[in-house]
Amino acid sequence: MRARLALAAAEQTCELREVVLSRKPDELRQVSAKATVPVLVDINGQVVEESFDIMLWALHRHDPMKWLPGDGAMAGALQWVRRCDGEFKHQLDRYKYPSRFDIGDRCEPRQLASSFLADLNQHLGQSPCLTGGHWGMVDAALAPFVRQFAHTDSGWFASQSWPELQAWLSAFEASDLFKSIMTHHAPWHAGQQKILLFT
Repeated sequence: MRARLALAAAEQTCELREVVLSRKPDELRQVSAKATVPVLVDINGQVVEESFDIMLWALHRHDPMKWLPGDGAMAGALQWVRRCDGEFKHQLDRYKYPSRFDIGDRCEPRQLASSFLADLNQHLGQSPCLTGGHWGMVDAALAPFVRQFAHTDSGWFASQSWPELQAWLSAFEASDLFKSIMTHHAPWHAGQQKILLFT
């Protein structure tokens, strides 16, 4: 989701090849030894295998919405992303899929993940977005994972004293940008007609 958000914001037309991870096509394995999603292959054959790296690739090519942090703000921006992709994502996976990790009670990973969300809420109490006054790269990088957490137990999430975070997430889900990337497509197969996004 974060990769699609950045590609849309950067106005980068791309061919979509939807993949079902239980039936990975050989073409995916040929371009990426990791064979995870997303994977971006640019017109020069460069392979970008991580979602946040795809965001940077897109936004450094074109940034009409000024998503990239301004001078001196990138270090702080990257710190939020590192925390999200590290400690928070680790606990989020265990909260969402406790049986996969042989966890009997998912309250512990939920509580551990909540410290990150409390920090986000506190920060959003001082600024409407994570790196300033308008939505940007860090917001788009974190929102999909906060959304996953929120929807794991929406009643519990709504009951928490995180008004700024809840409002921030609601605004994201109501945005035209979010709606534009939430289209569903059948799994790709060789020889099918190309599906172009963000044309």
